[in-house]
Amino acid sequence: MEKKEWYLEYEIQKNRPGLLGDISSLLGMLAINIVTINGVDQGRRGLLILAKNDEQIVRLDSILHTMDTIKVIKLREPKLRDRLAVRHGRYIQRDADDKKTFRFVRNELGLLVDFMAELFKQEGHKLIGIRGMPRVGKTESVVAASVCANKRWLFVSSTLLKQTIRNQLIEDEYNADNLYILDGIVSTRRANERHWQLVREIMRMPAVKVVEHPDIFVQNTEYTINDFDYIIELRNDPDEEIVYDVVQQTNMFADSDFGGFDF
Repeated sequence: MEKKEWYLEYEIQKNRPGLLGDISSLLGMLAINIVTINGVDQGRRGLLILAKNDEQIVRLDSILHTMDTIKVIKLREPKLRDRLAVRHGRYIQRDADDKKTFRFVRNELGLLVDFMAELFKQEGHKLIGIRGMPRVGKTESVVAASVCANKRWLFVSSTLLKQTIRNQLIEDEYNADNLYILDGIVSTRRANERHWQLVREIMRMPAVKVVEHPDIFVQNTEYTINDFDYIIELRNDPDEEIVYDVVQQTNMFADSDFGGFDF
């Protein structure tokens, strides 16, 4: 029988030498294998474990609840955030009111790239919005995550080099395995109807789409924020406010040097 993966997270109540060894010994006696272990928060440890059957997990849960040195926080099938927490030693911050909004700061780019790469690997339609001020690393992070996920990325509209607007794709670019990147501000400020026809066409494809500045994008299209599967916010520091009038002014100056590229 194939082993099943589980996620165990516990909070240390009484820290003492040998506590981790006791937990490891208990898992060994129950024939449960440890895949990965790491600290995931202050005073908390997370473990990815392998068990042959659910009965082993039920027995483990029962025994752990008799221990006064730890408090079980989670014992469940691992979610994406659990796997990344064990891998990176910290949890991704999620909005308390909007569970599909995830927040990152610039010094967490490695975690952000890993998170997006895992999303990009999933098959089928996925619409992801990313908010952030200019030069915080939005586009670079999306491209890096595409490389990690072994996806070919295509700029439908962008400011990475100069302002780029695509009005059509060539035949091999119509591929559900590709990743399509749009800049909501560039598309709404400079695009013509041919560009929007292409955007609608791409939106209907069972592929991953990433929209920078999604709030501006939905103001000028038939799409809404509810259409997005995930919203990612990237800041230089946790207290930075994302202000769109500043973003629009920056894009305007970027467009004034030598013009943009239209395809």
